Amino acid sequence: MKKRMVYLLVLLTVALAACTPAAATQAPGTGAEGLPDLGGREVTVAVENAYLPFNYIDPDSGQPAGWDYEVWNEMCRVLNCVPVYTEAAWEGMIQAVSDGQFDAAADGITITADRAEIVDFSDGYINIEQRLLVRKGETRFESIEDIVADESLTVGTQTGTTNYETATTYLPAERVQAFEQFPFAVQALIESEIDAVIIDEVAGMGYLGENADALQLVGPSMSSDQLGFIFPLGSDLVEPVNLAIEALYGSGFMQTVNLKFFGPSFTITYDDLG
Repeated sequence: MKKRMVYLLVLLTVALAACTPAAATQAPGTGAEGLPDLGGREVTVAVENAYLPFNYIDPDSGQPAGWDYEVWNEMCRVLNCVPVYTEAAWEGMIQAVSDGQFDAAADGITITADRAEIVDFSDGYINIEQRLLVRKGETRFESIEDIVADESLTVGTQTGTTNYETATTYLPAERVQAFEQFPFAVQALIESEIDAVIIDEVAGMGYLGENADALQLVGPSMSSDQLGFIFPLGSDLVEPVNLAIEALYGSGFMQTVNLKFFGPSFTITYDDLG
């Protein structure tokens, strides 16, 4: 699918830079030479299971799947730990990790200075661009600056995200509608209740799918952000995970899994998830 070729740009950036299911587990590995051995320790990992292609419930198998699962499975294989995946709502996830309810969270979390005050981040593992998702054939604007200039226009996004922070940087709060989840924002867009959605490009591509005749991404990137895993402040997992990320890029694993989930062969959309 031609529209998914955008994902390859993400891959190049990364390469050059370096359900409600019960909690799921992955068997421990034996550790890898030169990396810390966590001794088969369990690591609770919070995921939303609603953020393509990072984590979702596979529509065919009904099982959790996505980039986060495959990367954490492999990191724990080389570190000799057991990932215990637990579904958690995005709203409150970062605070829950800060409070020690989870050992880590993997949900496409943007690294920011404010968040780093209450959680520790891993090294960045991918760059994400923020874009405008609009109705097909939109002619009133082509960029966020055009929206700012027209006071009749409103945008939507998900509460508690850096996308919301970006929206409120450009627009007053009364012109920004915050939704609990992105699917609600996208549906409001389709039904003409709002004029655009500010969303991470990767997630926005996931909403096109069967909606390709109704939606499109427009305008330049509004920001380029790095994503990282989060941990409670002072966690002893940060250094091992950073070493594992580096090792997985060195072995070629990350390049392979990135191509699988961000490349043109990944065709699952939010329509498939129902």
